[in-house]
Amino acid sequence: MATMRRALPGRLVGLASLRAVSTSSMGTFPKQVKIVEVGPRDGLQNEKNIVPTPVKIKLIDMLSETGLPVIEATSFVSPKWVPQMADHTEVLKGIKKFPGINYPVLTPNFKGFEAAVAAGAKEVSIFGAASELFTRKNINSSIEESFQRYDSIMKAAQAKGILVRGYVSCALGCPYEGKISPAKVAEVAKRMYSMGCYEISLGDTIGVGTPGAMRDMLTAVMHEVPLAALAVHCHDTYGQALANTLMALQMGVSVVDSSVAGLGGCPYARGASGNLATEDLVYMLSGLGIHMGVNLQKLLEAGDFICQALNRKTNSKVAQASCKL
Repeated sequence: MATMRRALPGRLVGLASLRAVSTSSMGTFPKQVKIVEVGPRDGLQNEKNIVPTPVKIKLIDMLSETGLPVIEATSFVSPKWVPQMADHTEVLKGIKKFPGINYPVLTPNFKGFEAAVAAGAKEVSIFGAASELFTRKNINSSIEESFQRYDSIMKAAQAKGILVRGYVSCALGCPYEGKISPAKVAEVAKRMYSMGCYEISLGDTIGVGTPGAMRDMLTAVMHEVPLAALAVHCHDTYGQALANTLMALQMGVSVVDSSVAGLGGCPYARGASGNLATEDLVYMLSGLGIHMGVNLQKLLEAGDFICQALNRKTNSKVAQASCKL
């Protein structure tokens, strides 16, 4: 009996240590998360059937009603390459601009940047990749040439007081090169940040990443770019988007890209099932007690609207479950 009494305090100390280790290994979540809604641009750009302009405008207006702080509206790219975005000017001019909400647009070249500014854009996005082959196939240039191309946009944007966001594609894998080195992602992200991009979105373009790969990649990038300037953009091809996002949150990232109804997906990824669904992200963040100021019910309504317009089922698990309820 005496032996048991002596052993018990030690056992309790061991349990306490175990709890301390498990708690510290979880990391601390940010108190607030900014969601960047990419559905109207990234979600719709690869749709085979042209989505009518009034439908796009209504979708953005409905998303504005949810309280989302950032809604990527369209892409000022040549209609020859992306016919779906040919109505970019009409969309940007047609939406209601809610106070406190940013409506960035993608501008792949200087001509697109000029057209975006003329249409009233206050923020633009440029995109690069951590893969040389992907860059060549996607925008017909090398990584180095892509930076030279964006130099004129950066200078013009700074002169006009326009914010520029940078996308880094293939941060966790490439359809042509396979695994991408975290050091390469860090190098490209650092270059974009040094050019003047206020925020760098790290994209798992083909959705092959795992939480371990996300941890390794972010660890490398955080040595080169301030944590506050980083965002993650996860695709759900392998069902890892929420898990990868959770890992990023545990590491302190507080900006997450997502797409209403899980729309989108890289056309180069076999079995691509779309982006991380905004509804699922909001549900998870709410469960973690993280503030993001988004009305889930209104978000579900926006997702239902666009899915009916596209005649397709939602990719959001939360929306699917809500329908059954």
